[in-house]
Amino acid sequence: MDLSVIIINWNTRDLLINCVKSIYKTTKGISYEIIVVDNGSSDGSVKALKEQFPEVMVIENNSNLGFAKACNQAIRKINSRYAVFLNTDAFFFENTLRKALEFMDENLDVAICGAQLLNEDGSKQNSISSKPSLLTELINKSILKKLYPRLYFSKEINIENPIEVDSVIGAFMIVRKEAIDDVGLLDENFFFFFEETDWCLMMQKKGWKVFHHPQLRVYHLQGQTAKKVHIPARIEYWRSRYIFFKKHYGERHYICLKVGLVVKLLLNLILNLALSVITLFRYERVNHKVILYYKILQWHLLGLPDDYGLKNKVCL
Repeated sequence: MDLSVIIINWNTRDLLINCVKSIYKTTKGISYEIIVVDNGSSDGSVKALKEQFPEVMVIENNSNLGFAKACNQAIRKINSRYAVFLNTDAFFFENTLRKALEFMDENLDVAICGAQLLNEDGSKQNSISSKPSLLTELINKSILKKLYPRLYFSKEINIENPIEVDSVIGAFMIVRKEAIDDVGLLDENFFFFFEETDWCLMMQKKGWKVFHHPQLRVYHLQGQTAKKVHIPARIEYWRSRYIFFKKHYGERHYICLKVGLVVKLLLNLILNLALSVITLFRYERVNHKVILYYKILQWHLLGLPDDYGLKNKVCL
């Protein structure tokens, strides 16, 4: 088989159905299977999927196992040459999968390839990630993208041909099974966020390449699940970022990152709290930021607990 399309679902029934419909509608001339891993949904996702697409393989979990662990469950089931990882809030243009397959078959040293992600109106989303560093995490990323556009890619940069990059956004990525067998599965220490960034770096350390392909175009509704649980999701982002730095840079960089981020967090909390008081709490966006920064600070004061309500609430 050419491809195994792996979709992780958590309470996004309608998005999931539209996503699967998109695959069947736009994919011709290649052999593929679809594997959906459901992380304990309670919205009837599995029932609807089985009724409309009985040929889709479904792996049902009783609880949230996280994105990486759920993906690994599916990877262990496949016998295809490539795995395609797709968010439920993504859907394809015509022949996207066939074009991705052709690119990978023509470039045997590429382990992972990502697409140009688009908003519903056709405008570009950020589809390329730079390797995280103290600079990227402690300085505003928008400033870095403006100052060094060829080092820190922004969506405003016009890229016409496939290019090698540090990492891609995991809403869509095609991954060579040979590279997975060489490097290993996704690191299950990452429950939510940074797992694809970690995987890209691990692939590169083994000599494989990671590419962004601008002619592969995928609509992405961007973070529909995370928006439902915004504060827990943001805390999980911070937790995954700490795990990434400890794993790849060691204790010294991790401590520098943690100190720098907490200082930045305190400044943001104080500034936004002052703004809320001055404006008599009239601006909901500012008030929400105050709550967000307070919750993240509280998580730090509690010692960064793993069970801070996240793993029962957050999953793709």
